[in-house]
Amino acid sequence: MELILKKDVDNLGFADDIVEVKPGYGRNFLIPQGFAVLATPSAKKMLAETLKQRAYKEKKQVEEAQSQANKLNGLELKIAAKAGNDDKLFGSVTTIDLSEALAKEGVAIDKKYITILGGNIKRLGQYEAKLRFHREVISNFTFDVVKEN
Repeated sequence: MELILKKDVDNLGFADDIVEVKPGYGRNFLIPQGFAVLATPSAKKMLAETLKQRAYKEKKQVEEAQSQANKLNGLELKIAAKAGNDDKLFGSVTTIDLSEALAKEGVAIDKKYITILGGNIKRLGQYEAKLRFHREVISNFTFDVVKEN
């Protein structure tokens, strides 16, 4: 079943992508939730026209996202967290904590666009995260989790 996505769907695609899915997934989840519409010939023509009109705005958004990603170059971020004697954290460091720490440094990014490789952080050390500023601008970022004084 061929669908046009109206919103970004994890592990499937971005808004305005044409994707091929199993009929049950499309009919029972994507279409009723408002995430997609059927990719009929008329819908495809409308999508092509919309994408053509949006090309200029898209270029501007990509440049803005690229400038945000360039702010990360040379940025050394240390997140302080409470930890025990064996470097194990009391709690964990999540995408929320990373998003807030980046905001303090002047890089605004929503927590849902951050993926910490390996999931939540439970120990002190150096970690890596993927930050998605735009569908075309994805940046890898290394940060440290240090013991709070």
